Amino acid sequence: MKAEDLYRLKSAVDPNISPDGKEFVYIQTHIDEEKKEYISNLFYMDLKTRKEEQWTFDQGRVSTPKWSPDGSRVAFVSNRSGKNQIYLLSKSGGEARQLTEAVNGAQNPVWSPCGEKVAFTLSLSNDETIHLKAENNDTDDPKDLEPLVVEKMKYKSDANGFLDDKKSFIAIKNLKTDELIQITSANYHTHLQSWSPDGSCIAYTADELEEDDFSFKNDVYLYHLESKETEKITGGKGIYWTATWSQDSRFLSFIGHTREFENATHSKIWLYNRETRELTCFTEEFDAPVGDYMVGDFHQGAVNPGVQWTSDHQGFYFMASDHGNTALYYGNVSGEIYPAVVEEQHIYGFSLQHKEHKGIIAVSKPTLPGEFYSIDLEKGELEQLTHINDSFIEDIELSHAEPFEFQGPEGWSVQGWIMKPAGFKENEKYPTILEIHGGPHAMYGQTYMHEFQMLTAQGYAVIFVNPRGSHGYGQAFVNAVRGDYGGNDYADIMAGVDYALSQFEFIDQDRLGVTGGSYGGFMTNWIIGHTDIFKAAVTQRCISNWISFYGVSDIGYYFSEWQIGADLNDIEKLWKHSPLAYVGKMDTPLLIIHSEKDYRCPIEQAEQLFIALKRQKKTVKMIRFPESNHELSRSGKPNLRIKRLESIRDWFKESL
Repeated sequence: MKAEDLYRLKSAVDPNISPDGKEFVYIQTHIDEEKKEYISNLFYMDLKTRKEEQWTFDQGRVSTPKWSPDGSRVAFVSNRSGKNQIYLLSKSGGEARQLTEAVNGAQNPVWSPCGEKVAFTLSLSNDETIHLKAENNDTDDPKDLEPLVVEKMKYKSDANGFLDDKKSFIAIKNLKTDELIQITSANYHTHLQSWSPDGSCIAYTADELEEDDFSFKNDVYLYHLESKETEKITGGKGIYWTATWSQDSRFLSFIGHTREFENATHSKIWLYNRETRELTCFTEEFDAPVGDYMVGDFHQGAVNPGVQWTSDHQGFYFMASDHGNTALYYGNVSGEIYPAVVEEQHIYGFSLQHKEHKGIIAVSKPTLPGEFYSIDLEKGELEQLTHINDSFIEDIELSHAEPFEFQGPEGWSVQGWIMKPAGFKENEKYPTILEIHGGPHAMYGQTYMHEFQMLTAQGYAVIFVNPRGSHGYGQAFVNAVRGDYGGNDYADIMAGVDYALSQFEFIDQDRLGVTGGSYGGFMTNWIIGHTDIFKAAVTQRCISNWISFYGVSDIGYYFSEWQIGADLNDIEKLWKHSPLAYVGKMDTPLLIIHSEKDYRCPIEQAEQLFIALKRQKKTVKMIRFPESNHELSRSGKPNLRIKRLESIRDWFKESL
């Protein structure tokens, strides 16, 4: 496997079963090697004949396919006109019809139960209306540049750059009359969720506080279409998302939490009973986070569908992250939870056939980039439906991830994996690279990682572990890193290295490398400031100085308070946890990889570390990636993703 094999692999995500359960659509993405751009299109499969068809042929991106209630059409989002707009495509064929012409684009189509209307989300500035149409000749003219006036702390975003005055609203388009109405109009963002099956109301989420610098909430609301009244159903203390309905419209389910441990809090399932107006936390005693927290570097646009209800109105299925796997569970309104699909794998999407306990799951494993499977959830029978990457990977040697378990400080059990190098031979020694995930509230596990496979193909063994702070091992475990960065999390990682050295004789202990990004970049910096066991290191999108991070990151001021437990009134603590404070002890040759437009961990974090090391005449090199943000490794420009992988490969080749 080579870095540039990204051009040959295809990502398949977001399966959607038709209302009659006989067919499904999904999004397939590949990279145009000549244009060096992502191309995604809508694909279809008949579940009886297994006949597969490509339904759109865009040269841009499509996403969010949604079947009409009668199964005759599919709504989807495409940027073919220059901005994301919603289109309708008939199952019987023909050209897609453009449904929206919103001035700033449109997202997230949601069908009315009657199939005659589509709700969607759009954004508008103060002087724009829903009837203002987009123009296709939008260009940035240097003569029109204006200074940015900043009055809020939340003025930039790693995903969206500098923020403007636009707010997101919800609108409804009547397909028969072309009437367009706006149903939310407050001076804050509203996010469309779902339309009740009885047609009476629309669920959406919003943070109604206009002063949002210290607001980290997202409440759930019901908009009653007949009375045009809004009902708030959560108490203003939590953050909630992905609201879905039971088939009889009695229950509204959604995912979220009340921030008991800030951003380390497990996401849970909540049920709202419309008849009794009672809100309950369904997974209060379920000590695993609901959703997919797996770290990956391959899939494009994977979607968590949230809670999916069965047609008896009593049961539902949901995803959860557990011990390096994402699994599917079944729950019912009586409060019972049962495992449905819990193999060692990464389920990164699913779609339920509501009338029967059957569905489609998207599955990835270390040696499987990602495919769709049909599943009989009562019998546990699984059948592979797609073979999108078979023709490529059948002749490629891929490395399996072998799990191991060891003890960290205080006797805590910690999980790790090792991948052997390609062409592995007994009684030979191999250089080995330790990989550290970001977050820190995320999870390594049984999924395809292109970076790992590229490194094993170069003759390296790869070790990765889930230290405390990682998801998948209980609430106490994920919360334990807060206030202790560089403490027991560092000890967990090093205990994993020690265990691997004692158990796997093929590891060459004199040729060890370490790398990681974001929190993994912080930890890479921390490690080489506290041990010389590694002979080479690559730090990516890192944190080196918590003092400056506080004011330059798009999340700095509150993330530092939540995770380090200090603000600028406690410079001593921020500096104590800063790798830059230990730069005098950093003797490991270091490559620094950073993106120019990273607003999550801004590039000044890399610059400080580079200059400090260079001033002390240490071995260090910095590579700056243009027009890239914090997501370079996962969704950055394809040619730059490959350059990044090659830079990592070459540094370890030179140093180890």
